[in-house]
Amino acid sequence: METFIRNIPKAELHLHIEGTLEPELMFAIGERNGVELRFGSVEDVRRAYEFTNLQDFLDIYYEGAKVLQEEQDFYDLTWAYLTKVHEQNVRHVEIFFDPQTHTDRGIPFETVVSGIHRALGDAETALEMSTGLIMCFLRHLSAEAAMETLEMALPFKEWIIAVGLDSSEIGHPPEKFVEVFDRAREEGFLTVAHAGEEGPPEFIWQALDFLKAGRIDHGVRCVEDDRLVERLRDEKIALTVCPLSNVKLCVFDAMEQHNLKQLLDLGLRATVNSDDPSYFGGYMNANFLAAQRALGLEKEDIYRLVRNSFEAAFVGEERKEALIQELDEYMEGAA
Repeated sequence: METFIRNIPKAELHLHIEGTLEPELMFAIGERNGVELRFGSVEDVRRAYEFTNLQDFLDIYYEGAKVLQEEQDFYDLTWAYLTKVHEQNVRHVEIFFDPQTHTDRGIPFETVVSGIHRALGDAETALEMSTGLIMCFLRHLSAEAAMETLEMALPFKEWIIAVGLDSSEIGHPPEKFVEVFDRAREEGFLTVAHAGEEGPPEFIWQALDFLKAGRIDHGVRCVEDDRLVERLRDEKIALTVCPLSNVKLCVFDAMEQHNLKQLLDLGLRATVNSDDPSYFGGYMNANFLAAQRALGLEKEDIYRLVRNSFEAAFVGEERKEALIQELDEYMEGAA
């Protein structure tokens, strides 16, 4: 089963590029840019990765992100992630980036997006991966700040496939961002939103009704609302589930309690993703392996999770069909 999981072709749809900043790279870039961190060593950083909630994580996440200052920093960060998941047979990625984390520090939007875009382009040619870039708004900041960020993005909108919503859910419902999401759709962006991780099922309803989200990021609390489950199933709305993240942030006390298998059994379009793998203990293969071992997932479950991610990807039909064909051929060989 481990070999099967490691070799199966995959797509990742829920990945914060800033959350792939490994401590070693954090220190290397920090030294390059003369940025002093409050951590004395790589080991100090790793010891700090004990979170009791989302905010604990975000405090360290933003601390690490401050080393990112030049276009090359964002390229190096993105390329490090892409080469790592390429080795894990990830064939398609759609990554989130948080421009406000950087523009609020005085880093130009163009610097951020250009470095990421250049790395994604190199992955398309050198690694034969298909890629997409999703710009997230920080929900703990104002809707006005989100609109300003959208305006900054418009000159680069050919590089960005969708907008999303992330950061701390509690106290920041999706309805707060209706106007900016309406404007984003008018500009041609697809939409996704984090909902139903810490926040209640009502936030998933709002993401669907007010933001017209085409996918729900996390969404694990949907099972608390039977009508919502029925809607998600009927409308084939994908849930970009992040197992290791959910345990690390205490959404579930242990992987054995995770509801990933339940989501599949309910007929929902659940997928597996790594969220912020540097901080949460693993990239794609680690998430699949941890969930498989704890929940007793069979090969057919793994296949369904992967196929769901290909079907939910924001790619053209030709690429989607090619990915699914590659997956089916792998299954035939594995059988």
